[in-house]
Formats: sequence, C-alpha cells, structure tokens
Amino acid sequence: MASLLELKEIFRSADAVCFDVDSTVIREEGIDELAKFCGVGDAVAEMTRRAMGGTVTFKAALTARLGLIRPSQEQVQKLISDNPPQLTPGIRELVSRLHQRGVQVFLVSGGFQSIVEHVALQLNIPTANVFANRLKFYFNGEYAGFDETQPTAESGGKGKVITHLKEQFHFKKVVMIGDGATDMEACPPGDCFIGFGGNVIRKQVKEKAKWYITHFDELLKELEER
Repeated sequence: MASLLELKEIFRSADAVCFDVDSTVIREEGIDELAKFCGVGDAVAEMTRRAMGGTVTFKAALTARLGLIRPSQEQVQKLISDNPPQLTPGIRELVSRLHQRGVQVFLVSGGFQSIVEHVALQLNIPTANVFANRLKFYFNGEYAGFDETQPTAESGGKGKVITHLKEQFHFKKVVMIGDGATDMEACPPGDCFIGFGGNVIRKQVKEKAKWYITHFDELLKELEER
C-alpha cells in the first residue's frame, strides 16, 4: 500500500489523470439536475445517495433512476442550454496546468455523454477523452433506455476504462480523482486515487482514501513543487 508521499509522487509524475465529473469537475450531480428538470427530483436524489454510498449496484441504480425520469432528447438539450453545468472552482486551472505538462486528461463519468461533452468543451478536453453513459431515444425523441454496453454503465466500469487506457496508450501512471465509491474502486488498476470533497463529502470515501482534498488548489500546489 502506497504512503501519502508516494501517492503525491505518482500524481506529480502521472502521464494520465482521470476525473469523475458529477460533484467533482462540476458542482452538481447531473442525473439529479435532470430529474429536477423533469419533475421527479426528490425520488431520484434518494436513489443517487444510495448508489454513491455503494449499497446498490450502479447499473441497478441507473436503470431505476432513468426509469423514473424518462427524459426526452429535447429535455436533455434544454437542461444543458437553460441550466448548464457549473464548473467546480479551480478545475479549469488544474486541467490547464496538466495539459501544459503534457499530461493526458480524461473525464470518466457515470453521467451522460451529452452533458459530459459540454463540460469537456469548456475545459479543452477532446471529446475522444470522454467516457460516459449514452442515453438512447426513439426517432420521435422519447426516452428509449441507455447503452448498457458502455463500461461506465456498471459497477467497476471506471476501472475497466483505466485498464483500456493503459492498454491503448501504454500509460505508466494513471491517477483517478473523484468523490464517490465508484471512483475509489478504480484503483487498482489506477495507480493513485485522490478523494475529492469540495462539493459533497461521502463518508466512506473520506474515511478510506489515503489522500483526500477539498479544493483543487491543493493539487495545483503539488504540481508547483516540482
């Protein structure tokens, strides 16, 4: 088990950094915002709390929540235009600094591709570096389910994405940063997990993570050390 000092060294020398999106890169939970927008906010927020606590499988929770929301294509697009995701303070500067150092940055999210791509655009992250869930719609725009073949649609999916990235790009050190149980579970195969509590603190993650931060400035300072 790596010490905190060793984890910091891995972060400083990483060739790829993967960020969770909801409650990490952005301030809100995308699925909860979509639920509120569609009028079923309270019921879905409770399901999200259970999923983030790790008491139900991610796919089961996602299926149940989307079954309640049943968002149309038009509603998803209107949510992005009317209530665009709010970036967490410090993330823009951190991603920019990582890019300057030649580090590849990925967004690995249990949220939805259309919302996460909008976030990627704001951070100059290529859409090819986005791994998220894809909603499916009928030809008339009504909700038709989600793509269950995406690795991010199930528990352990973020670890599968990291394994794929290591195999495809031969990365030596991959860091995962996020607020939830699904992020922590991605290490291994990730080489370092950094728990993030700047928007919401998940008790289980705060207690178990060797390295836990509440502001991205803490990571910017680490990069300036070298």
